[in-house]
Amino acid sequence: MRKRGLITLGVIVGVLALIVGGLYWAGRSLFYEPTARGVDSVIGELGGTRVLGVFAHPDDEQTVNGLFWRAKDRDGAYTAMITATRGEAGEQSPTVGRQEDLGDIRKAEALKNSFNLGVDRHVVWDYPDGGVPQADADEIVERIVAELKLVRPDVVVAFWPESGATGHKDHMKMGELTERAIAELADGEGTYTGPAYIVYTISPSKALEAFGGEVGAFVVENQPDPEYAMSAEVGKKHEGWTIHASQANYMQESYILPNWLTYLLWDEEFYHVRDLRSDPLP
Repeated sequence: MRKRGLITLGVIVGVLALIVGGLYWAGRSLFYEPTARGVDSVIGELGGTRVLGVFAHPDDEQTVNGLFWRAKDRDGAYTAMITATRGEAGEQSPTVGRQEDLGDIRKAEALKNSFNLGVDRHVVWDYPDGGVPQADADEIVERIVAELKLVRPDVVVAFWPESGATGHKDHMKMGELTERAIAELADGEGTYTGPAYIVYTISPSKALEAFGGEVGAFVVENQPDPEYAMSAEVGKKHEGWTIHASQANYMQESYILPNWLTYLLWDEEFYHVRDLRSDPLP
């Protein structure tokens, strides 16, 4: 009887293991992009030595932790970031301070997180959170051009203008203005005429379709297929949300899954690359 009981227990454990394994791989399939080729480092693959990321809000850099960490740690690249707003219009999740201080809090979180990623230079501007499309576009372009001339990146990391990775209008506008700045620089005179590549952060399509609702469907419809996949440096993702204390619950509230499970399944970042030497901006 004891032997039969052990056999029955073994069968139950085996069935449960199969079920758990099946659920795990089904979940992982939501964060898989068949067009993306796995690489150790996108920046290393492109031969980049100087990288500039252009974003809209504090915590946007969380989408590119792996790229920036490996660019610095493995490739020895000089890395820099622009964050256009202080994120003052966001909701705290959880509440960590006075709402009127949120812009200062989130600016500090962004600077601390980029430092944790080894970023060499990070400027945070004060355009209105949620109001980038209504801000002075020419002024923003001029300021991006100035940073391009200062940093002299061979690779720029940006949002795809038609989708913005999350459908946020600030993201989409910053992607558009980044392209304008690069095109303006390429048309000008001087020893530095702009980066060789724009690398766009791309969100996993199946996961957006499953959890993203109408906004997710919009992003999927309007973003290109990624060519590259690389490690998301999950440890840095978790560290980043600890640093972004005012937004620590954002992922779970947005996508239902707790952070630990999200990053157990979503352990890669996806990128679409535009080679400006063969495909210049119009």
